[in-house]
Amino acid sequence: MRLLCLPKSFSFHFQKVNKQQRIMAQSFGTGSNTGKKLIRIDVSSDSVCPWCFVGKRNLDKAIAQSKDQFDFEVRWHPYFLDPSAPKEGVNKKEYYEKKFGSRAQGIFARMTEVFRNVGLEYDISGLTGSTLDSHRLIYFAGKQGLEKQHALVEEIYLGYFTQGKFIGDREFLLESARKVGVEGAAEFLENPNNGVKEVNEELEKYSANISGVPNYVINGKHQMSGGQPPEVFLRAFQVAAK
Repeated sequence: MRLLCLPKSFSFHFQKVNKQQRIMAQSFGTGSNTGKKLIRIDVSSDSVCPWCFVGKRNLDKAIAQSKDQFDFEVRWHPYFLDPSAPKEGVNKKEYYEKKFGSRAQGIFARMTEVFRNVGLEYDISGLTGSTLDSHRLIYFAGKQGLEKQHALVEEIYLGYFTQGKFIGDREFLLESARKVGVEGAAEFLENPNNGVKEVNEELEKYSANISGVPNYVINGKHQMSGGQPPEVFLRAFQVAAK
């Protein structure tokens, strides 16, 4: 079963990151003011990757089950499944039928089943296109707090995957920002240059050496990928904390 949104074939793995990736990961302490060990998770994802949303839901479930043991710090970083996706948007269903050909209907059916297993209704309606503005906004939210960033990622996924929202719709993005308390989003997105440099820097720093998403680096040392079930994340937390 494919667990990643991929530009090409890729498989699940859980391994220590290489030296270059370890240097890229920001350092942090081994504890916090609560006395619990800190688990830091750097997530590379794209806003139109369904397995990224499934992975987030399962990650959230694993974090909720582990909060008595660990403190968590989750940071979201950009990845572009299709860097050439049009800004103006194209019909989502037709785009994926063109991309996947005869496999498209099977993929739609499979994702519908997977989403229902995490309490969601998969919606293939609406438009898809460039995810740059969503990544700019996610970066901006992170400057106001990681909890706001995490909540914004959820709202964007909910809109795009379950409500037929267009990922490039400025009003949809601003509505998502308002829901989670991100301030100044309209002014930030109004200037098309805001956040582009930072998105490209994060893309190079966290996502240049991966081939698919979602991708997770835990405590700067351990890498795993795919929309894995909660128990896989739980085991990963234990390994990373040792």
